[in-house]
Amino acid sequence: QVQLVESGGGLVQPGGSLRLSCAASGSIFSINAMGWYRQAPGKQRELVAAITSGGSTNYADSVKGRFTISRDNAKNTVYLQMNNLKPEDTAVYYCVAGTFYSSVRTYYTREDVYNSWGQGTQVTVSS
Repeated sequence: QVQLVESGGGLVQPGGSLRLSCAASGSIFSINAMGWYRQAPGKQRELVAAITSGGSTNYADSVKGRFTISRDNAKNTVYLQMNNLKPEDTAVYYCVAGTFYSSVRTYYTREDVYNSWGQGTQVTVSS
């Protein structure tokens, strides 16, 4: 079992920045990919960014160039630096972790890869 605890959400003005953190505990030795999903009211949940234990990344097209995912394996923590935030980034952000491996980078864009989910943290972008 892997437990994930997110922090860093909040209210920010358009154009501002936030950094989300997610600390993993429990069976951390089993984790390969970690990442972030988000869900806005009335919309489908979507992958924002993911990173494997080897450092391979995937990003949603809507956040490329604005968001950066990083990982500190020694601290079992994944981060999401969000810059130039837009109102459409408003959502609940969920940290995820998965124990499966694949040599195909786009494999990690599949939701069924992630078998542990955090409780979510609200990000609101509004003036």
